[in-house]
Amino acid sequence: MSNQPLWQPSATRIANANLTALINTINSQYSLKITHYDQLYSWSISNSEAFWKTLWQFAGVVGEQGERIVDKPDKDPNKNSRWFPDAKLNFAENLLQWAKDIPDKDAIIFSGEDEKAITMSWAELVRQVSCIAAYLKTCGVEKGDVVAGYLPNIAETVVAMLAASSLGAIWTSTSPDFGTDSVLDRFGQTQPKVLFTTDAYHYNGKTHDNLNKARAVRDGVDSLSHMVVIPYVGGTPLNNDETCWRALLAKPAEALTYTRVGFNDPLYVLYSSGTTGKPKCIIHSVGGMLLNHLKEHQLHSDVKVGDRVFYFTTCGWMMWNWMASALASGATLVLFDGSPFYPDAGVLWRLTDAQKVTLFGTSAKYLEALEKQNYSPMREHSLSTLRTLCSTGSVLGPEQFDYVYQDVKNDLQLSSIAGGTDICGCFVLGSPISPVFRGQSQVRGLALDVEVFNSEGKPVRDEKGELVCCNSFPNQPVGFWLDTDGARYHKAYWDKIEDIWFHGDYVELTDEGGMLFFGRSDAILNPGGVRIGTAEIYRHVNQIDEILDSVVIGQDWQNDVRVVLFVKLKPGVTLDEGLERKIRTTIRSSCTPRHVPAKIIAITDIPRTKSGKLAELAVRDVVHGRAVAQLSALDNPESLDQYKNRPELQH
Repeated sequence: MSNQPLWQPSATRIANANLTALINTINSQYSLKITHYDQLYSWSISNSEAFWKTLWQFAGVVGEQGERIVDKPDKDPNKNSRWFPDAKLNFAENLLQWAKDIPDKDAIIFSGEDEKAITMSWAELVRQVSCIAAYLKTCGVEKGDVVAGYLPNIAETVVAMLAASSLGAIWTSTSPDFGTDSVLDRFGQTQPKVLFTTDAYHYNGKTHDNLNKARAVRDGVDSLSHMVVIPYVGGTPLNNDETCWRALLAKPAEALTYTRVGFNDPLYVLYSSGTTGKPKCIIHSVGGMLLNHLKEHQLHSDVKVGDRVFYFTTCGWMMWNWMASALASGATLVLFDGSPFYPDAGVLWRLTDAQKVTLFGTSAKYLEALEKQNYSPMREHSLSTLRTLCSTGSVLGPEQFDYVYQDVKNDLQLSSIAGGTDICGCFVLGSPISPVFRGQSQVRGLALDVEVFNSEGKPVRDEKGELVCCNSFPNQPVGFWLDTDGARYHKAYWDKIEDIWFHGDYVELTDEGGMLFFGRSDAILNPGGVRIGTAEIYRHVNQIDEILDSVVIGQDWQNDVRVVLFVKLKPGVTLDEGLERKIRTTIRSSCTPRHVPAKIIAITDIPRTKSGKLAELAVRDVVHGRAVAQLSALDNPESLDQYKNRPELQH
């Protein structure tokens, strides 16, 4: 792979970056001469306590820091560390602090498929949060209680979350594309007191009911004593035991107060999108979320006061929580709910121009779909304010790097970021003062001792292996809900290598200090004992013009494993001998003969989770006749029927 960068930040951009300001602060405080990212990263690993302490001040955290920075016990110090154990702070207070300085500026802009933007000022955001917090108090909500949202990505969702967190309560959410059983799998475990929902939502030009699903959820969760309905579409009469959002906002707002809690007290419960067992309910802390997101926004993404941050996400994906935290940096949230291709592929790019978006966040799959449609945002739109594009959710292939710089914008920090729901953050991210190399995530996250371990558990470079984190960090989960002895939490991340976080990504650390991703470890193919990352195959197969999407698995066969490739073809295309030969030739020449599938099978749908991730393990289980335990994690579980009992796989 070429070691020539696709993008280099200008001298002016480097000079004006928040990251440069932090380097100057650290150099001054500690009498150092750090000049570039790699030096800063090394210092932050060796001096992680000093880094997080400095970041608290640099990023303007509101609260009492306390005397101790970290409490590390003798047993499992990484796993059991408690950061800022004496600190007191409130999440909502930090996100709303800018209302004092810029009350009349936009805090939130919402636009849907109708492309009619609605704005909310900082002052109005505080007023609405106060009204909803006052209502929650009347419901008996206090510190440690759970408040839930079954909501689209609208401004009211942010308001409800902030109202709950202002009281020290715990927020948990999912999106309307989840069916009733999926929501019960989640809220049935966390037992919220209050449920916020909408009457309906819009997707792909259609209106979909949500109120009847929410009523079924309320009936199925014993702890739910109150339900608030936001009239997003309007016209649906409410029952006597349901509260209208607008009625709550019509009451006079009290002065908003904040309940400060411990740094490690719960803020969010997020749900794993895995496909085995019931969803894991991952508890994230107030301080861990705030401090880490300030780092990722201000330092890695160069978010400044007045910037406009957009991420295409739903409230069932951790990127919604990540995006919401941008308020703490004085940025405006630009929200969108609906299909990213309705009424056409330009909808999000028109929003970017109209609202002067500075950071555009999306999934790798979206960029691949744009490329497949030959859509060039650069040709259709100005994008003059856009400085940073973040991609996550799955591997961003080298060809998509080319696409971004050829068809989106050539002067752009392209950040292929990766981490997950497990940490509600990232292990690898962007750097506004560093070059972008084709196919690589730019840098490892500051103060995260991220390494690649080989099969002997040794750190390696320029060699594929497992992504691990060898030190503790503030945004480690508090634990799992209902996991009283911590056994599930330990098994999820800590039982592979003693006291080292094992993340489950198959990766390679490059000479440039970047990271290459090859897929999830548990989906790795192993024909003849050779480990092959699935992303290596997708990268080349999905570039073939006749193919829209694909999923590859290893099938147990004759005491070995053979590679099986399922392809979703463009309308009117058939999988004939010529196309099979083209696929095999492409894989053989671009990868190795080991990668070439033994079987290629055409299907019409690819199973994905609701956050867009390929459900490779679900396909593998179906092919082997095993039950798929968590169908509710899938956006299209009916697609799995195509993979059952395939005669092609019996010989």
